[in-house]
Amino acid sequence: MRTYYSADYILPVGSLPLKDGVVVVDEGGEILDLFNGKAALPSDANIQRYEGVIVPGFVNTHCHLELSYLKNRIPTGLSLIPFIKEVIKARRSTEDVFQPMFDADALMYKNGIVAVADISNTAQTKDAKLNSKLYYHTFIELICFQPDGAKEAFRAGNNLLEEFKPLRASISPHAPYSVCKELFKFISRFCGEAGELLSIHNQETEEENKFYRYKTGEFLDFYKDLGIDIEFFKPQARNSIQSFVPLLAAQQKVLLVHNTFTSMKDIYFTRRSGRDITWCFCPNANLYIEGRLPKADMFFFENVTITLGTDSLASNKNLCILSELKTIHEHFPNLSFTDTIKWATLNGAKFLGIDDKFGSIEKGKKPGLNLIKNVDDLRLTPDSEVQKLI
Repeated sequence: MRTYYSADYILPVGSLPLKDGVVVVDEGGEILDLFNGKAALPSDANIQRYEGVIVPGFVNTHCHLELSYLKNRIPTGLSLIPFIKEVIKARRSTEDVFQPMFDADALMYKNGIVAVADISNTAQTKDAKLNSKLYYHTFIELICFQPDGAKEAFRAGNNLLEEFKPLRASISPHAPYSVCKELFKFISRFCGEAGELLSIHNQETEEENKFYRYKTGEFLDFYKDLGIDIEFFKPQARNSIQSFVPLLAAQQKVLLVHNTFTSMKDIYFTRRSGRDITWCFCPNANLYIEGRLPKADMFFFENVTITLGTDSLASNKNLCILSELKTIHEHFPNLSFTDTIKWATLNGAKFLGIDDKFGSIEKGKKPGLNLIKNVDDLRLTPDSEVQKLI
């Protein structure tokens, strides 16, 4: 059985927008054909016509499903270090953490997300992922800032990686301020040579750069409160990103997440490094925690590859990629939706290596279809909403 979907525009993402276009799918959701508005269609074609824009299913490249139970629990505007302290404190609670994960997964499905790159510190999310309609890649997140604990942290990460089978997963460092050089080297040596995917939180706070440049700032008290001796750490006289990127394996595809305090000089540095780097923005979480956004227009004009994430319900009121796009366009009105839709779809699919199925509306793919309603021609509005079609 064939179903014909039409709208004011179809954004295939991999090709130009189609005004009054028609996309044809089979009962399994596979794209059979794509027509512009002037094409001759079969006389018996039952066309489902909508007002708005049809786009592929969204790819969420940064989420923390296991933190879903923290929805509405942590105040906004704390800044990153107090936020982390609240998450650490909340993790000691004994409440049910499992049902909120299933609920969050269902919420992402409803909001038109088809694939997720998720951060996990435990195996708690495994059942939710196994029973999900979404595609998941799990980043097993390692945390160890003290060099003498690096080997044990890496061993524990590998054990957790085994627990997640048969789901797709890979080992990743948490952040420059929580992973020592020795642990970076273990990850690079034993995971990087195989070209496994890697994700790392990057420059979410200016305190991270202060710590790496001068060994000053709020992280000193943070480590002290946690009882972590950082006598071994020496100031690097450069931003964090310029310190850890050379430690990453050249074969790895790397996702740098947040990038709120990344400079143009940092971008140039990563270019010279020769690493395969994708930049992920989580704008609503950045506003929730730090009250600041990355310089999205700077990244765009530097022609780097950008994706979008939602982060967790601990730092976001929703898990909705359209909401992230609306925030981007509200603060950077010079950006075009026909460009940023790639951030929400095809770029993420390419990073995850699933663009043979997801990310664009092309024959043979099963990307899912979303209708974006309440648009102004090809521009998002504050009232824009997403409706999942398939």
